[in-house]
Amino acid sequence: MISILNKKDIKNTLLIVLAFLSIYIIWGSTYLFNKIALNEIAPLLLASIRFTISAALIFILSKLLGLSIKINLKQALNCCLAGFLFLGFGNGALVWSLQYIDSSLAALETSLQPLVVLILMRIFEGKKISFLSFIGVLLGFFGMFLLVNQNEIIGNENSYIAIFMIFLCMISWAFASLFVAKAELPKNFFVNTAYQMLFASIFLFAGSIFFNETWSNPSDWSSSVKGALFFLIIFGSIIAFTSFNFLLKKVSPEKVSTSNYINPIVAVILGWYFLDEKITNQTILASCILLLGVFFINSKRKLVIFQAYKSKFRKIKT
Repeated sequence: MISILNKKDIKNTLLIVLAFLSIYIIWGSTYLFNKIALNEIAPLLLASIRFTISAALIFILSKLLGLSIKINLKQALNCCLAGFLFLGFGNGALVWSLQYIDSSLAALETSLQPLVVLILMRIFEGKKISFLSFIGVLLGFFGMFLLVNQNEIIGNENSYIAIFMIFLCMISWAFASLFVAKAELPKNFFVNTAYQMLFASIFLFAGSIFFNETWSNPSDWSSSVKGALFFLIIFGSIIAFTSFNFLLKKVSPEKVSTSNYINPIVAVILGWYFLDEKITNQTILASCILLLGVFFINSKRKLVIFQAYKSKFRKIKT
């Protein structure tokens, strides 16, 4: 018997598809726009401005839509923690790192996010790592070694510090992904996103003051920097991050982390075209190995294929 999807099922499926497209394409381009904005705005200040304005706009939109923005203390604390892990540290340190490395390198490194998620799920949830997932982990580390072992794209000591900071960002994002999937948060995704951004902006603003960043006058910003900030606020924050929070409640963290297939490709192409970032043969090889590792970690069909070949081999053997 063929079941017919009702309107609610179709709408829900369409929203999930659009949300995936959002985090795939838009987030892949945020590396480029952050890099452009960093030419005239300090990193933590840039992230703070981005999330402050984004949170304010989402709160206004929520009120216009008649949504309640009231939350209880537990939800507020959870939003505060998620906001810090995702955006305060997770995004702030990433933006800081873009001062010292190419946007394409940063994106390729973050493609290892599924690997970090897998390891944390093993540590905190006791989830077993399959044989092929283990192969994916090895491929991921080997691909990263090839990527960073290049004098053409690793310029100085700060480059290695930036790479290490991005690795810490991935741990922060992975832990937050597991936390958000089970935490009590505002039911509405707009409200949830707005509070996470609000708390993150406070952390980032405090960090900007603490690290004594140089603040520039917005009237002195070029049109390209203002355009980059506009994109980061509207598309990178409001649309993409709301989609991300929506997906974390609708699908598993492993599926959400598949954005790491597409984000690096988008970032590499944009970085090469607009910023003249180098793409070496070793970078291409490392990218292929990294994405192959991510495929082994994420794809469930690989287990079916592996079992099929294993069963076929046994029959031949007997």
